[in-house]
Amino acid sequence: MNIDRNAPVGVFDSGIGGLTVAREIMRNLPSEKIVYFGDTARVPYGSKSKETVTRFSRQIVRFLQSKQVKAIVVACNTASASILPEDVRSLAVPFVEVLHPAVEVAAAATRNGKIGLIATPSTIRSGAYERAMRETAPDAQIVGAPCALFVPLVESGFTAPDNKVTRLVAEQYLTPILESGADTLILGCTHYPVLKPIIAQIMGESVTLVDSGQEAAHAAQRCLLENDMCNLTRMAGSVEYFVSDSAETFAENARPIVGEPVSGHATQIEIESV
Repeated sequence: MNIDRNAPVGVFDSGIGGLTVAREIMRNLPSEKIVYFGDTARVPYGSKSKETVTRFSRQIVRFLQSKQVKAIVVACNTASASILPEDVRSLAVPFVEVLHPAVEVAAAATRNGKIGLIATPSTIRSGAYERAMRETAPDAQIVGAPCALFVPLVESGFTAPDNKVTRLVAEQYLTPILESGADTLILGCTHYPVLKPIIAQIMGESVTLVDSGQEAAHAAQRCLLENDMCNLTRMAGSVEYFVSDSAETFAENARPIVGEPVSGHATQIEIESV
């Protein structure tokens, strides 16, 4: 595979949730350059049809390809569940999604074979996690809960561990999974790790949380290493941010996730015209 090692890695999500993936890639591979696209004008994806999400994803992939990326990381569970195999095969660069890495870790972590899954309604409806789990651990049981409000809460900044509104919503979503006896919980949306302190408090120490975004970042790292594509310059990496809505709002909401100011580094683009 003849790809420039110094080229950036493309990462995309419906909004700011995928920043958890970009942050993990930068932590593990600090010399890498990243081009991040957050589809903030059309978030959330979880309430949209598979056909619509597929169309959005194709537009974003075309944009990332225009940036000459060396790999594409789909840091969105809903998009990962919607992208068609023929779209993946048509790419000239490696492609990493979030579903299978999380399933593999959850299958290895569970002790009783009962695995909870919280995700967007679209991801739950797709059955993608169940299909992936049948391939990995046929005897495992997935108990899914659609969490339609989590993404809007994160995008609106309702993320503090003591936020009463978010905690009440989380308790309603998570109680059926607790009652099912699941000993492992997949955070099946890259926005959800932002709420991990609240989720962990409710689920308790006996339940293992599997962060799909973190596992996708690890899969991306393995992909770059196995294909001899890591940036070897030993220079500090960088992130270039692009969004489909207000760059100022994105910068404000992104700062708590990335841990540094984003203002001045984000650009709003018209993704529909790509």
